[in-house]
Amino acid sequence: MPTALIAEDEPMLAAQLRTRLAEAWPELDVVADARNGDEAVSLAAIHKPDVVFLDIRMPGRDGLEVARALAGSAHVVFVTAYDEYAVAAFEEGAVDYLLKPVAAARVAKVVARLQARLAHKPLDLDALLARLAAREHGGSLKWLRASLGAAMKMIAVDDVLYFQSEDKYTKVVTREGDGLIKKPIKELYEELDPDSFWQVHRATIVNLKAIARVERDWRDQPVIHLRDRPEKLPVSRTFAHRFKAM
Repeated sequence: MPTALIAEDEPMLAAQLRTRLAEAWPELDVVADARNGDEAVSLAAIHKPDVVFLDIRMPGRDGLEVARALAGSAHVVFVTAYDEYAVAAFEEGAVDYLLKPVAAARVAKVVARLQARLAHKPLDLDALLARLAAREHGGSLKWLRASLGAAMKMIAVDDVLYFQSEDKYTKVVTREGDGLIKKPIKELYEELDPDSFWQVHRATIVNLKAIARVERDWRDQPVIHLRDRPEKLPVSRTFAHRFKAM
C-alpha cells in the first residue's frame, strides 16, 4: 500500500487535502501530518513515505528546504497559493503541484501521475529547488499600494510594522498610521521576505525589526511588544515554536 505525508501548517487546508486524496486514491495511506518543516523532516525519517505533499511556505524549514533534506527519498508534490513563476517552474521541471484551495479535478490528475511514477525513482529536484530558492529569497515584495480613507498611498514594505487580517481586507500598520489592501494574509505572506517577516498568527504577520521584546502570558504563550506601537500581538500555538528559545 502506498504511503504519504502531508506537511501543511493550516489545519483546514491539510484536512481538505486529506479528503481529496481519499476520494481520488483510496488505497493511499496518509501516515502522518506535519505542521511545520522541521516536523516534516522528522516524520519523513520515521515513516519513510512514498509521497510527500509540501506547502512551500511553512514555519521552520519551508517546503523547498524540506524537499532538499529528503534528497530524492520520496516523490514530492508542492502545495502553494497561486504564483505564476512557481507554477511555470514546476511545469517546466515536470514536478507535480497543487494550488490552494485544492480542487478535486487537479488532485485526480496529480494522483494519476504519481501512481505511474511510483515504479520509478523520485525526480532529481536540485536545479528546480535552486531556482525557486533564489526567487523566494531574492524577489520579495517591496512596495504596497494601500488605501487610507479616500486616498491611495504607496508604502514601502520595510516600513510596515505588521499586517493583520480584517474582514475582506488586510490592515497595513506603520508608524504613521494604518492602511488597507485587498490581499489575503496567506497570499501576502507568499510574497514577503521570510527573513524579515514572520507569520505569528493565522491573521497576523509581523516585521521582525518592529519587535521590541516577546513576553509570555498566563497561558505561557508568547506575546509580542512592538517598538513604536502600544498594542500587543498574540502568537498562536501554531507559530509559538518560533520563540521556543525564550
